[in-house]
Amino acid sequence: MNMPTHPRQAHWDSVYTTKTAEEVSWFQARPGISLEFIERTGKGRDASIIDVGGGASRLIDALLDEGFQQVTVLDISPEALAQTKERLGERARPVTWITADIARWAPPTKYDIWHDRAVFHFLVNPEDREAYRETLAAALGRGGQAIMGTFASDGPERCSGLPVARYEPETLAAELGPRFRLVESAHEDHLTPSGKVQRFQFSRFVRE
Repeated sequence: MNMPTHPRQAHWDSVYTTKTAEEVSWFQARPGISLEFIERTGKGRDASIIDVGGGASRLIDALLDEGFQQVTVLDISPEALAQTKERLGERARPVTWITADIARWAPPTKYDIWHDRAVFHFLVNPEDREAYRETLAAALGRGGQAIMGTFASDGPERCSGLPVARYEPETLAAELGPRFRLVESAHEDHLTPSGKVQRFQFSRFVRE
């Protein structure tokens, strides 16, 4: 018997079936800040990386181009992952693909780098944020690093029809708690495919 689809999954499947990857507001042809922060972790090309909410992002393409060998992409939408696998073709074979709701997922292993561009800011429910923090802590060993992009304090209040929480690096650090030490941050004015500017913040943390 098929299990009922969670409303969050149904929402994102609908997004990816009604828009192409290049039409969604968060599309980036090259995720520059993410790649810069990943490089500055100092981890080698054999580092294990998980891209949370990777969906149809082009980050996986860039990581494969850069020679990273252990890459996992997690997204709540199987439709988004299917599109990315189709785009990559044979290059998708060595990638680990996980369909899961990050607030309801138990990591099966430890990762060296956790990357999340714009999942956390959709978690407006405190219980979901707490579940995320525990998952993040379980997924990273001591010295593991988390790179997180969210809408900045002057960013949009809604995205894709949903309310979002907005952060600055300091408020995000307070939200994650003492297990994660903020080591650097940057702001970005993201230009959407429709020509709107969205203000993001990116922060890099080390797991204590």
